[in-house]
Amino acid sequence: MKRVVFVISGGELGNPTFLREQAAKAAPAAVICADGGARHLDDAGIIPDFIVGDMDSLDARRQADYEARGCRIIRHPRRKDETDTELALHEAFRLEPMEIWIWGALGHRVDHALANISLLVQGREKGVEVKLIDEWCELFLIAGQKVLDGETGQTVSLFPFTGPAIGVTLTGFEFPLTKAVMEIGRPYGVSNRLTEERGIIEVESGCLLVVRYFRPGIFPGEEKG
Repeated sequence: MKRVVFVISGGELGNPTFLREQAAKAAPAAVICADGGARHLDDAGIIPDFIVGDMDSLDARRQADYEARGCRIIRHPRRKDETDTELALHEAFRLEPMEIWIWGALGHRVDHALANISLLVQGREKGVEVKLIDEWCELFLIAGQKVLDGETGQTVSLFPFTGPAIGVTLTGFEFPLTKAVMEIGRPYGVSNRLTEERGIIEVESGCLLVVRYFRPGIFPGEEKG
């Protein structure tokens, strides 16, 4: 089993049941909260191993309660260059995991969501698979080849990240590609779909940001029977 660490950010989490179910399946080696992200864990029934940040979003009572339950709090000054999520990610790297799943990293604050997406680059630099995840979708970077195990009909959108992605080949998708070039400013990789339970994404140079929605044809804000 892959060694996985969960990082819980302070953004919108969604249904805590999904987090609880995924924690049961993945059996994370540690759960690390970025400051106020610890609030999400009450409903999920999970006690964090660490809480990291300047503690401006978590009241003193909750801090004392978590410490009494064995959680370690790593406090940082409010005037700092890193976001609390980035600090929590650094603690996760110290545990030398194979994967890091960041929860509560998306939501209504576009600036916070973009900051969290940019953190994916740190995982690529360290050779650790890092992804942002919620009940609707997951976001991660691909350089080289990735086999995407999923469900027929799942929407998968691809965006060049940090520069052009060259030699993009897609197999098992409604709109296949063969050694294509994807450039920033031309988002033609949006809303592709898996035609099989396994899709293959290959990139010869550069990297792609992948957004994969879990429910075929259903997206946040939409209600279907």
